[in-house]
Amino acid sequence: MAKLVPSTIRHSLQSSVAFLIAVFVIAVIYFAWKNGGLYDTSTSKWSADQNYSSESCNLFSGKWVFDNESYPLYREEECTFVYDENACQMFGRKDLNYQHWRWQPHRCNLKRFNATVLLERLRNKRMVFVGDSLIRGQWLSMVCLVNNFIPPALKSMHYSFNNSLITLKAQEYNVSIEFYWSPLLVESNSDDPWNHRFPDPIVRAQTIYKHARHWTDADILIFGTYLWWIGPSKSMNTLWGSFESGNGIFKRVGMLRSYEMALKTWSDWLEIHIDRNKSQLFFMSMSPTHKWAEEWGKSNNGNCYDEQEMIEEEGYRGNGTDPRMMRIVEDTIDELKRRGLQVKLMNITQLSEYRKDGHPSIYRKQLRALTEEQLAKPTSYSDCIHWWLPGVPDVWNELLYAHIFS
Repeated sequence: MAKLVPSTIRHSLQSSVAFLIAVFVIAVIYFAWKNGGLYDTSTSKWSADQNYSSESCNLFSGKWVFDNESYPLYREEECTFVYDENACQMFGRKDLNYQHWRWQPHRCNLKRFNATVLLERLRNKRMVFVGDSLIRGQWLSMVCLVNNFIPPALKSMHYSFNNSLITLKAQEYNVSIEFYWSPLLVESNSDDPWNHRFPDPIVRAQTIYKHARHWTDADILIFGTYLWWIGPSKSMNTLWGSFESGNGIFKRVGMLRSYEMALKTWSDWLEIHIDRNKSQLFFMSMSPTHKWAEEWGKSNNGNCYDEQEMIEEEGYRGNGTDPRMMRIVEDTIDELKRRGLQVKLMNITQLSEYRKDGHPSIYRKQLRALTEEQLAKPTSYSDCIHWWLPGVPDVWNELLYAHIFS
């Protein structure tokens, strides 16, 4: 007959095994967290190992969850680079709940943003954001996300090409995180970063080299262009030829057709000039506006002014987004894929549609002195296009981060 193990010894062994299991689980969680992972209890998998493009893990389908413990990922006052159009707290915003919302995908979790891991991934590389002021806001968000992890003496901001190119340089990693002003991607009369406000822009839909030569050797490229195309006339002044020669062909072209031509020029340039073994390419979908409060059930003369809660209607879409333009982007990217070049479409439109509380509204620096009539009616000068920081663009960058590492 086998000898029985005394109960004291058996209990001691069980305790030791339980202790070792607990240590192992804690160690796995710690190292996964250090590497940007997050455990998904619903699938018993690490989000860092999931296929983000599969139907079971669509990062762009989800809901906003209030989280005042781990969000915001940085403080406005900590980021010395925040622009006046994004610094709402500085300009009087009192309700700060907009900073504490976390995006939660339905069937998986977002990879935890880890600035040190990202900087290490970007060592000796260039990350370049290209587009308008909304893409500049996303670039600024990325700057703020990594800012606290770069020693002050080892970072600098540089402006070049008449300030069209702005570069945060992290010397310790030899990393450049850049923004290039090109609001229509192709050449236009709005290419000056300071003097670009024209009631009716002119675009050279088949010319991009003036801009693109500054991106050629980038390792990660993030593009976006939308709002500059949707003027009230639904058409665009289009020029074949140069602005200087005076003998080009000038014609009004329908907005959708002009947009299609511009993206064709952009995609042709990518196909020829991008090193497919080196560069990761992303295109940000439409950033929605919240200019008309009647769209979410309020009076006809309201907008995002004084909105402190998000829209809870799942699948909500306002009139500020045009699905036809999204389809042009999708078709362009699909065609590039058939030609062997991968561009990831970052579908941030739907998740941003809910955030009518996330715009600067009146809490920003005004470019011009306000009239008495404007002051009496805040909705008349409320900014319902750009986004506060910390805020929605941080989530765009969390999604970008997840796809960079996927």
